Amino acid sequence: MNPINQRRLANFRANRRGYWSLCVFIVLFVLSLFAAFIANDRPILISYKGELLSPVLTTYPESKFGGFLAVTDYKDPVILDEIKNNGWAIWPPISYSYDTINKDYPGRKSSGGLCLGFPAPPPWSTSMPLCDAPADQLARFNALGNTNWLGLDDQGRDVVARVIYGFRLSVLFGLLLAALSAIIGVSAGAVQGYFGGKTDLIFQRFLEIWSSIPSLFVLIIISSVLVPGFWTLLGILLLFEWVNLVGVVRAEFLRARNFEYVKAARALGLSHRKIMWKHMLPNAMVATLTFLPFMLSGAVAALTALDFLGLGMPPGSPSLGELLLQGKRHLEAPWLGLTGFFSLAIMLSLFIFIGEAVRDAFDPRKTFR
Repeated sequence: MNPINQRRLANFRANRRGYWSLCVFIVLFVLSLFAAFIANDRPILISYKGELLSPVLTTYPESKFGGFLAVTDYKDPVILDEIKNNGWAIWPPISYSYDTINKDYPGRKSSGGLCLGFPAPPPWSTSMPLCDAPADQLARFNALGNTNWLGLDDQGRDVVARVIYGFRLSVLFGLLLAALSAIIGVSAGAVQGYFGGKTDLIFQRFLEIWSSIPSLFVLIIISSVLVPGFWTLLGILLLFEWVNLVGVVRAEFLRARNFEYVKAARALGLSHRKIMWKHMLPNAMVATLTFLPFMLSGAVAALTALDFLGLGMPPGSPSLGELLLQGKRHLEAPWLGLTGFFSLAIMLSLFIFIGEAVRDAFDPRKTFR
């Protein structure tokens, strides 16, 4: 690292709030990448008749455990007894995946004696007794690892598991969208600013037309034709997000194209490509890098908003926006809306704090002090 980057790194660390936000975000993101080992309805490891199996990584048919179905339900009492009698199993801390329905939940009795089903409150937030159910069902529901710490949603799925998987989905979507938007936007802005003249004029007129297209209407039209999915949403939002960086990079290249070092590089016979990407781009990336954390937060907020409006991920996908929508539909279940709100608020706050620290790190008044 050269002395300038060393001072930038020191400035970033000096912003304690941004530095620790980055540390917290990295820890949360790495943990979410291993969500299958944290929240899953399959055991992590099984020792069955002397053979080690990993259901998290491999799908085994039920015939492996003496059944006859193509897919194994590891929470089936028959399968559980078979594994227990012939070996052992290591389960994740949360024995539910994002789409697992808690069939053992018996419901809770209201003050009027009615047995209420889903959505189900967290066990620590209610004094309502459980409804009558068979003893083996209550035993499975009360077993260690089966506790739904943030309750169940309106379809009986564990809220904690959906938050973990939803966090991973949102961050991966935001990172991909921000990275691809940066690549396209920086390339377009560099070409536009370096060559100038008619190239700049044509690009500017195109950007004015392209920016005036309402992206929400395009999403509504496409979602009525295609089934919305991760890559479909990523492609549609990418069509409009890359425009945000063009103006910044274009301004930097327009300013630098007449500097002495650029004129010297041209006089030495260097190609336009080498001048743009090797000499001018590092100077233009300072402004670009300060925008990336804010673009990341904008991408996550866009995906959440689309899921809340019903235009995002397919039904059943783990989504913070879908959790907020459930909170809106079920005002009698405040744990749904509050969980989605705080998860999204913490995530976006971390991005903003990191962005502020990056902005301070690249501030020339601090870097060259």
